[in-house]
Amino acid sequence: MPDALDPRLLRAFLAVADELHFTRAAARLYVAQQALSRDIRRLERELGADLFVRTTRQVALTAHGERLVPYARRVLEAQDALLAAFGRGTPAPGRPLLVDVNSPGLVFGRILDHARELAPDCELMARFESGLTGAAAEMLAGRLDASFGRYAGLDPALRGRLAQQPVRYEPMAVVLPKDHRLADREAVPLDELAGETVYAGAGNPRTPEWTELAHRLFEGRGIEIAPPAPLAMGAEEFQRIMAKYRNPVLAVVDFPAMPGTVLRPLVDPVPLSPVSLVWPKGLVHPALDALREAAATLASRHGWLRRPTNGWIPAGDARVMLSQD
Repeated sequence: MPDALDPRLLRAFLAVADELHFTRAAARLYVAQQALSRDIRRLERELGADLFVRTTRQVALTAHGERLVPYARRVLEAQDALLAAFGRGTPAPGRPLLVDVNSPGLVFGRILDHARELAPDCELMARFESGLTGAAAEMLAGRLDASFGRYAGLDPALRGRLAQQPVRYEPMAVVLPKDHRLADREAVPLDELAGETVYAGAGNPRTPEWTELAHRLFEGRGIEIAPPAPLAMGAEEFQRIMAKYRNPVLAVVDFPAMPGTVLRPLVDPVPLSPVSLVWPKGLVHPALDALREAAATLASRHGWLRRPTNGWIPAGDARVMLSQD
């Protein structure tokens, strides 16, 4: 037995133990499958035990692997807590809190503004990451402190290192070209989108949680998800891409107005985008306290956490929205 184990090997082990699939585990860790396999073999050598049974069809934990799982989780949780306590979790005095509000014009900017009122001696700086998966990577790299989005849509490995506070059940909508057949509707019944191909961020590595939510919403309704398209940055590019491809775009009701388009809420049922405030576990900052208070205050004031009786939301997301770190 070695005197110490590299925590990286334990993270590799837990990824494979969770996925029971080397390719998916490698994608989750952003490493090559060959490198992941080497790490697992190294860990098995150092422990002197086989941890997985591998066949051409499946991967399964051995008895030794099952026994290692709870130990590995406790070791990595302790390491994350230690790093948070010594510099990674507590910003230097006076350092701004970097807050991703996704895009200008969304409700997250209102939360940020209220947090600034609650903590006038702190500096809260807006960032525009456009996607919780992308923002999560930035948070864990220490380049961002907080973001908003669909926490349940994150990879379990990311969720294990992040904390969350439910903020809003945000009704979803669709952005349509002004001359679209549904553009004159005040609201668009979901079934009316049958036969349409709707853009939902497919291929954008920063927003897979949004695309996956769209897959769940459209399943069995005859609605296709548009293939990857160039990512439009800014109103002019958005208008150009809409004019070229003419696909409806899945959005939320507070999506800012774009030239040449109309925004229509979706109904029957009302699909809900579950929004949480998300930050790295162990992060301590007075501005984060203000941000959390601001989110809770506005959610209560505007009824953001009252779920409509005719609202649609995946069961896993519903469970997340009833919990809080």
